[in-house]
Amino acid sequence: MKTWNIYLSGEIHTDWREEIESGAKAAGLSASFASAVTHHEASDDCGVAILGAEPDKFWHDNKGAQVNAIRTRTLMQNADVVVVRFGDKYKQWNAAFDAGFAAALGKPTIIMHQAEHAHALKEVDASALAVTQTPAQVVDILRYVISGQLDGYTNVAEAAE
Repeated sequence: MKTWNIYLSGEIHTDWREEIESGAKAAGLSASFASAVTHHEASDDCGVAILGAEPDKFWHDNKGAQVNAIRTRTLMQNADVVVVRFGDKYKQWNAAFDAGFAAALGKPTIIMHQAEHAHALKEVDASALAVTQTPAQVVDILRYVISGQLDGYTNVAEAAE
């Protein structure tokens, strides 16, 4: 059985990634998960920690963004599905970029955000194959696309007959 590579992108201040991973494990899905570095300070400072200090904050941030892009672009290119979460508390410009990058790569994308952000994210949502509000909905989609199983049906192929 194929192991699906799922890239989890976006908001880093809640445990939504863990909810999806544990839900997929509980569902017995053959999936591996990857994401950006979610330790905020490490992500911000990786460039200067490796390549040397920058007195100008712009160049400090630029170095970090470029080093992080090596990871995120590579993992997204190797992903079978990209899930992008927009949180309600923080602006996630990187999530918007990741959603656009995934779409440009032709990756099946699942967007997750609260209903009150539907208008603001309408263009992002339009690029996705599914728009969800909860980690449980993402797990249900993954269960269906990976195993063909849908709650209430023993076999989706049999249900279609």
